[in-house]
Amino acid sequence: MISVTCNQTAPETLESNDRYFLGLIKNGDKKAFDEVFLKYFKCLHAYACTLVKERDDAEELVQNVFVRIWTKRAQLKTDGFLKSFLYRSVHNECLNYLKHQKVRARFSLHYADWLRNDTGDLGAEIMVSELDRQIQLAILALPVKCRQVFHLSRFDGMKYQQIADTLGISIKTVENHMGKALKILKGKVADFLILIIVLMR
Repeated sequence: MISVTCNQTAPETLESNDRYFLGLIKNGDKKAFDEVFLKYFKCLHAYACTLVKERDDAEELVQNVFVRIWTKRAQLKTDGFLKSFLYRSVHNECLNYLKHQKVRARFSLHYADWLRNDTGDLGAEIMVSELDRQIQLAILALPVKCRQVFHLSRFDGMKYQQIADTLGISIKTVENHMGKALKILKGKVADFLILIIVLMR
């Protein structure tokens, strides 16, 4: 049986090994996928830790990569190197995560300044933290497709065409999901902002 490893092997052996496993995974071979996961997870997790600094976050990001590989296995290209593909995927996943964290940080700072200037209340950060929590809960409560489209657009920075290609749907469907997601989020967050205004008065 051919096995995969994080260690360096001869280029020609590595390439044939990679093509073999990529081909099996693309054809829906769960055992091949599980073997790749078990062989590569530890080293990919260690790599992700160097980027995001948190072990739990790194673990979740690597798992996300493998989930995406399996769910989109039919689109895998079998003419590349498996190890470099996995590292590149984890690298991109970590960068998207860090970008999302920066967006959330800027959002929190913006509303903290707004609340502090408006109320002079040193508890503004608590309100902002709760607002951020409400937004995250609202996103999690979105219908699955709406949430996927919203996440790819707002957090991964994808254009509508890219989202359509990734999810295998039309641009019109992407637009509909985004419109629905924004409408739901606007309603939920607006309710919380109204509550803040009432409490401040």
